[in-house]
Amino acid sequence: MTTTPTPLQEREPTMPDRQALVSVRDLTVRYGSRTALDHLDLDLPSGQIVGLLGENGCGKSTLLKTLAGLYADHTGVVRVAGRPLGPASKAVVSYLPDRSALPERARVSYCLELFEDFYADFDRAKATELLASFGLETSLRLKEMSKGMREKVHISLAMARRARVFLLDEPISGVDPAAREGILDGILRTLDPDSLLLVATHLVHDLETALDSVVMMRHGRVLLTGEVDDLRAEHGASLEQIFRKVYAS
Repeated sequence: MTTTPTPLQEREPTMPDRQALVSVRDLTVRYGSRTALDHLDLDLPSGQIVGLLGENGCGKSTLLKTLAGLYADHTGVVRVAGRPLGPASKAVVSYLPDRSALPERARVSYCLELFEDFYADFDRAKATELLASFGLETSLRLKEMSKGMREKVHISLAMARRARVFLLDEPISGVDPAAREGILDGILRTLDPDSLLLVATHLVHDLETALDSVVMMRHGRVLLTGEVDDLRAEHGASLEQIFRKVYAS
């Protein structure tokens, strides 16, 4: 019996431009006596969907927040689209945190207005189209929605910016498998082929078919990185199997 490929399975990786869209050198972030990022080096090209993988507390969220320009207290050199961290880099980055900052009582229509006022590159028509594809009405309040529905609202807002770099922190965590596929399909349909999507996740199996490359982290450092096809060929295993093997050692 054959199955018809889903839009997620049909996607072919874009050949990356080897000039790094995100470049990190000797990045260190500390919280008191704890080191969250430890002299981290990383280069990420455009045209890629990159999975940021690792155990809880390994530094994934801290890295995303730093790239988003939310942490000024760090050492090292970080450039996004050739720009040092600051207002110019923030202008080309769309960041979706793992926890919502939107008011629970807000209607989706208010969230659209909020993003339109706050971000000059926000495409309201694109966001509205994506919301409609998810079957969501703008008159709904966030508190009336399931976790999966709220996640679709957040994705619609984040992906509707005309950004170069998209940073998503656990965008499908805590939602059911059916909702995950719909959310991932929405992300891929709206992603510009020349942009970079860096997504932190522990759901390796769900994202494996969408990823071009991965960055595996441990204790604030890069443990393993590479293109997914190359890693599968080298190890003779699926990405999830490689992930389990790496973190079992």
